[in-house]
Amino acid sequence: MARPRKFDEERAVDAAMEAFWTAGYEATSTQDLCEATGLGRSSIYNTFHSKHELFRRALDRYMARRTDELSGLLEEDRPARARVEALLSRVVAEEATGYGDGRGCLYVNTAVELAARDAEVARELERDYARRLEVLTAVFESGRRDGDIAADRDARALAHFVMATVSGIRVAARAGADAAALRAIARTALDAI
Repeated sequence: MARPRKFDEERAVDAAMEAFWTAGYEATSTQDLCEATGLGRSSIYNTFHSKHELFRRALDRYMARRTDELSGLLEEDRPARARVEALLSRVVAEEATGYGDGRGCLYVNTAVELAARDAEVARELERDYARRLEVLTAVFESGRRDGDIAADRDARALAHFVMATVSGIRVAARAGADAAALRAIARTALDAI
């Protein structure tokens, strides 16, 4: 008879997420995961089966949280341009204040580190991108209907542009851009919309 688990699995996934976010997938060892979660190797492997599966669960958790936050921010009852401005302002504020201790965005970090060579992770990233793309496209479509966004603008193309801008702000911050530079990127993007 198997012994019952004596730990909170969700808390372990959160702790692993922090470890992967700090060091990346490759640089996070099983020992690092043991230290982060407080679990032994056997508990990690018995519960999560592999480092890769634990990483996928941690990444899924991160993406779900961030996408829910984005959706909540973008579904507010304001004009489309104001919602996009709030999104960009939030990203700038997070990066300018060291959100994540300079770790950047786990989504962006994972896309750079793993997407080209891990098809399973790439599919997860694509699914999350599609969810965020739909939310932003709906914002721009409503803006076009309300006259807040020019009617001749392609809502989906604008959504892709804003998502690329968000990733670009995060990468620029990680590369050393200061708060003024990040605000300038956001202003330029808003002007382009």
